[in-house]
Amino acid sequence: MSETVQLTEPGAPVVVLVHGAYADASGFTGVIRELTAAGHRVVAAPNPLRGLAGDAAVVRAVAGGIHGPVLLVGHSYGGAVITQASAGLDNVAGLVYIAAFGLDEGESCADLIAPFPPSMLAETIRLTSYEAHGAAGGPDMYIDPDGFHESFCADLPAEMALAMSLAQRPIAAAAFAEQATGAGWKSIPSWYQIARHDNALSPQAQRFMAERMGASTEEVDGSHAAFIAQPRRTADLIKAALSKL
Repeated sequence: MSETVQLTEPGAPVVVLVHGAYADASGFTGVIRELTAAGHRVVAAPNPLRGLAGDAAVVRAVAGGIHGPVLLVGHSYGGAVITQASAGLDNVAGLVYIAAFGLDEGESCADLIAPFPPSMLAETIRLTSYEAHGAAGGPDMYIDPDGFHESFCADLPAEMALAMSLAQRPIAAAAFAEQATGAGWKSIPSWYQIARHDNALSPQAQRFMAERMGASTEEVDGSHAAFIAQPRRTADLIKAALSKL
């Protein structure tokens, strides 16, 4: 007989997970397992990866449709999405950034990384020959499968990295150039997990963002996909955030 999980009390925050570019919500499988085993309610929101305003509107609709408080968790580009989606949304009680973009108003992902040394990921990005369907214009971006493992998820097994590289979801190039129109972290408590060995988003940039937003911060020895390799570590940070709401 399977063990019954005791859910947290009604009115406890719901964790809404938002994936980033070149990925999908399945990357949160280990984190979801840890959180649900502890009784927390979890939703993995869709992230269309078509443009910041539109992507944020989708996540905002998901979070706003939940009765009660919400803890938004974003990985990578998903951080930019939760930053904008949470601005002015009354039921968002906290934000957790997992090696993620915490943009300021008027800032794009491209703007934010410009002052920092280029990452390995920049060398492996490829553009499609076709226009990104459903985006403002321009091509989609994806990671060359040959460089996916080292640049995105160096701490995962090669077989897993290969599957992820072939199943990756491209992001519209225009999404990285689109400026944020809101920044929820300015009024909402935030947490940030920095990946020390991140080859996709500079750890220096991550530290800059975490400090700027005044986030409660921890560092983990891992790649951009450390939340997949070490799901318990990421789940523990989320639980710590929940305990403060």
